[in-house]
Amino acid sequence: MAFQKGQSGNPAGKPKGAKDKRTALRELLQPHAEQLVQKAVKLALDGDTTALRICIDRLIPAAKAKDSPISLEGLTGSLGDQGQCVVIALAAGQLTPDEANAVMSVLSAQARIIEVDELERRIAALEERTNGNQHPIAH
Repeated sequence: MAFQKGQSGNPAGKPKGAKDKRTALRELLQPHAEQLVQKAVKLALDGDTTALRICIDRLIPAAKAKDSPISLEGLTGSLGDQGQCVVIALAAGQLTPDEANAVMSVLSAQARIIEVDELERRIAALEERTNGNQHPIAH
């Protein structure tokens, strides 16, 4: 039977209390966790590169972007000047690509805010000029 447009293929949805596959697997492995970890460590120490990679990945988590403020001298002038400053700092290794991307995102947001403000100002000026030039029609 083909699905009807706008009709769910499973109208009852997921049954309440149904376990996610990952949860079920975790519960299955949990009683053996200590033995499994010991085995993985033994294999890694015996030269199994896959087991070694698993152990290292668990011991040394992937580096994440730092959440500390970014200090960047010369971030002044026009938005174009500020963007150029970010590019130069990235090229010089003063900023990571993630940090440079974060700063550029803020600069882009600021540019959009300035653009909207300018458009609002122009529209208000046009409306004022248009309303000032309207004369009542003489009958």
